[in-house]
Amino acid sequence: MAVMAATKKRRRSEEKPNHAVNLILDHLDDIPLSGGSKDCFQKLAVTINGRTPGPTIYAQQGDTVVVEIGTPWSDGTEGVTQCPIVPGDTFTYKFVVDRAGTYIYHAHYGMQRSAGLNGMIIVSVPDGVSEPFSYDYDQSILLNDWWHKSTYEQAAGLNSVPFVWIGEPQNKIDGRIKWAMNNMSFTLPDTPYLVALKQRLHHVFTQKPAPETYDSKNFDVFGVAKNANATSGNSIYRLKFNSTIDIILQNANTMTANNSETHPWHLHGHDFWVLGYGIGKFDPMNDPKKYNLVDSIMKNTVALHRYGWTALRFRADNPGVWAFHCHIEAHFFMGMGVVFEGVEKVGRLPLSIMGCGETKRLIRH
Repeated sequence: MAVMAATKKRRRSEEKPNHAVNLILDHLDDIPLSGGSKDCFQKLAVTINGRTPGPTIYAQQGDTVVVEIGTPWSDGTEGVTQCPIVPGDTFTYKFVVDRAGTYIYHAHYGMQRSAGLNGMIIVSVPDGVSEPFSYDYDQSILLNDWWHKSTYEQAAGLNSVPFVWIGEPQNKIDGRIKWAMNNMSFTLPDTPYLVALKQRLHHVFTQKPAPETYDSKNFDVFGVAKNANATSGNSIYRLKFNSTIDIILQNANTMTANNSETHPWHLHGHDFWVLGYGIGKFDPMNDPKKYNLVDSIMKNTVALHRYGWTALRFRADNPGVWAFHCHIEAHFFMGMGVVFEGVEKVGRLPLSIMGCGETKRLIRH
């Protein structure tokens, strides 16, 4: 997809600075062999301003960033907080960048991020504030999967019987190979959770609570699972506002002997403390005694290493519906994710996030 980006410079004045970006996504591009090809191989990709990654957005801590996206395809955190952007429509994101740092923006529909729809947001510290460290220069590098086949061909392979991909994940559902958490492979509903919960549309997703654990006593993390069959579902975890949530991510062997993969897990809407990590099966009696409760690092993305475990903690103090998933796009596409919910303090929802599933009738009135 091509994007035309127009940026308005921040005003160095007494007024509160703003940063506006217009992104117009209007077609799929063939990356040519000359100049634009990443590996001298022509392929179909999603581009922004005719290139991928897209333009870097520069802002300053405290700025209000307004991003207007127009596309004939789809975008957004589809199925979780909003409907995807429908063909020919536009959507405006408006948010305050409240901390300095380097971040990534990307599509959250299907496998569009891997197709090229991504870029960076670099946020500097406020005027008169010094960074807490010194360095010679700042070089940002954005890493992304880049296959010879298009992501649309790859997505078709992920849903095929037999399975067509570069590796093998963990479970089988109706003959299809999927990833599963606690024996459930996650699927997104047609109606976004946020709208469904606020409008009490309880029939659009499974009301049965998501599984909170697995049979750890009898599970061998170093061997191929004796029963690889799993189920698919879209049940969620309901959190009480301001409660403290502990998560143990446990990695294991895949369906291939002597094989385990690293998974970068990312949480939407919150940061979390990394309390600890280790190799092998998590021991609920002894491993918590080793937690770092003094100066644990705070992140929103963390690696779950091969055959290992990682312990996280966060405060559910941001009302909403938030995805927590592996940030390898093919893995989330195949079910490696969950959703946390706490909507009791969420206010009235804008109509701009509706229009799909059963939200269609809500915008007709």
